[in-house]
Amino acid sequence: MAPFEKSMEMMPFKQRKCLATRKDEVCSIRSKFPNKLPVIVERYIREKTLPLLDKTKFLVPFELTLGQFLCLLRNKIALDSSQTLFLLVAEKSMSCMSSSMGDIYSHHRDADGFLYITYASQEVFGAPQLAARLPG
Repeated sequence: MAPFEKSMEMMPFKQRKCLATRKDEVCSIRSKFPNKLPVIVERYIREKTLPLLDKTKFLVPFELTLGQFLCLLRNKIALDSSQTLFLLVAEKSMSCMSSSMGDIYSHHRDADGFLYITYASQEVFGAPQLAARLPG
């Protein structure tokens, strides 16, 4: 991948496309798929351990729970069971995992019509250097 393309990939979706373009995109998606929600999933800007997803746009059924969506993302990223994955909805809150995507969308969708979700990890058991020194 060219350096320019890689830097564009690191730029948040909102900065890559203007508001009018994003609104048009949502209108087009909602007219073609009225029973699906347009969701943008991006890695937290300071995340260092989790890989980038191969795509940022997802079409999600209304009735899918956030927990089920988390499982889909875990599989897509190919995390093992010891790695954590946190989802921040609208860049500010962690929602209940049993909430439906339709409920989350109705409360947290952006002015452009997309629901923005950020994923991140966190060192739960200490820094990697400490874990390497612990007796096994």
